[in-house]
Amino acid sequence: MAIAFLGVCGCLQAQWLHERIPDAPRTPDGNVNMMGPAPRVNGKPDLSGIWQAAAEPRGPGLYGLGESPNSKYFRDILSDFKPAEAPLTPAGVEMLQRHTQAGPNAIPGLNCLPDGVPHADLLPEPFKIIQTPREIIMLYEVETTFRQIFTDGRAQLTDPSPTWNGYSVGKWEGDTMVIDTLGFNDQSWLDARGHGHSEDMRVEERFHRRDFGHLDVTVTITDPKTFTRPVTINFVEQLLPDTDLLEHYCLENERDSTHQAARAAR
Repeated sequence: MAIAFLGVCGCLQAQWLHERIPDAPRTPDGNVNMMGPAPRVNGKPDLSGIWQAAAEPRGPGLYGLGESPNSKYFRDILSDFKPAEAPLTPAGVEMLQRHTQAGPNAIPGLNCLPDGVPHADLLPEPFKIIQTPREIIMLYEVETTFRQIFTDGRAQLTDPSPTWNGYSVGKWEGDTMVIDTLGFNDQSWLDARGHGHSEDMRVEERFHRRDFGHLDVTVTITDPKTFTRPVTINFVEQLLPDTDLLEHYCLENERDSTHQAARAAR
């Protein structure tokens, strides 16, 4: 155990996990002032930074060992609705039932697959935004995946090949970055509960950096095959200051398939 602990310490010392953000507003004790002014570049807010969705308090219940606090929308994208009032089409209901019956083995993330949009924005795990004049890059720590949001004025695609993260174009509306994404496959889940979507899904994300440490996010999901009307959620991304992402590939230590094969043989 001591050898393992020393190995972990050596690994952590090799990472830039405690590197101070240059030019960040700071309080007298040296901590980043999360309420300080949002940085700007070329007259617009700079969305760059490492972010993670803020979590809501949870009531009593059984949660996984070591499970991070997380957003209610990470758990259930329709958590604002009463169960009987969920705006699901018959196909949406059938998809939820199918995913629920399949159990944890069907969750894409537990099979080392991408989380998709907007589920990846809601993970209790960090992601990095890199803002440039012509595009915004999102680097997700989970599975070391990425998104490209083109802000160079190009038109959205009209007949894209389906992908996990879709195709994104963005534009500024005042101080809010508005991202339009379409061209999804139908394999990702929208939440941990199992709500799915069709290939017709379209997602609008609105990012507004209200101060140095907080992004206000509004997401609208439109998918007539799955939902009877557009679904809009609002949440906050919190800055994780003075740190960086770590490489993460769950396939490096994936052992579930062996156990699943053993259970199937019984």
